Amino acid sequence: MSRFYARRRVSILAALTGLLASVALLNSPTASAALPTPVSAATARTYLASLTVAAEDRTGYSRDLFPHWITVSGACNTRETVLKRDGSNVVTDSACASTSGSWYSPYDGATWTAASDVDIDHLVPLAEAWDSGADAWTTSRRQSFANDLTRPQLIAVTDNVNQAKGDQDPATWMPSVSSYRCTYVRAWVQVKYYYGLSVDSAEKSALTSYLNNC
Repeated sequence: MSRFYARRRVSILAALTGLLASVALLNSPTASAALPTPVSAATARTYLASLTVAAEDRTGYSRDLFPHWITVSGACNTRETVLKRDGSNVVTDSACASTSGSWYSPYDGATWTAASDVDIDHLVPLAEAWDSGADAWTTSRRQSFANDLTRPQLIAVTDNVNQAKGDQDPATWMPSVSSYRCTYVRAWVQVKYYYGLSVDSAEKSALTSYLNNC
């Protein structure tokens, strides 16, 4: 009988442990954005040192000069592809629109269950890219930039947070979640370096400061 009760106590403890684990899972963020991993802080500092420092010029900018969202596969365009990549338990219909799922926004720590509450942020904004050298690109290259799934350039975030960011660089806007800022600036520098974009002096100063704390 003593062995029976011992086994019963073990079973109860196991069940309680499983229950606690389930509760922890439910209380944790339901999805983590799957931005391609940026370069290390050390590499980002090296990249930043090589970027041209120049004043920005927005003459002639139009969002339409950066064609997006383009078809990626089948019926899925870039936005829909990122929503599926960055979400958890995402269900899509025959047109590739997300009908259910959850999305965790690392900028502000919010979780959403409707795709309409989520924007796909161009981490380096299109206008910022134009100001920094994309005005000299071909339309094809601007399209590649606006739909880049390989570099850490596109991420699903809370829509009004993305709208508040607008076209600002790290000198004037950063994610409110301070633990994400190192990832953000590493990604920013990587994208600018890959595309040969310049930085202005205030932007470089801010990036340098954040990277030194990574």
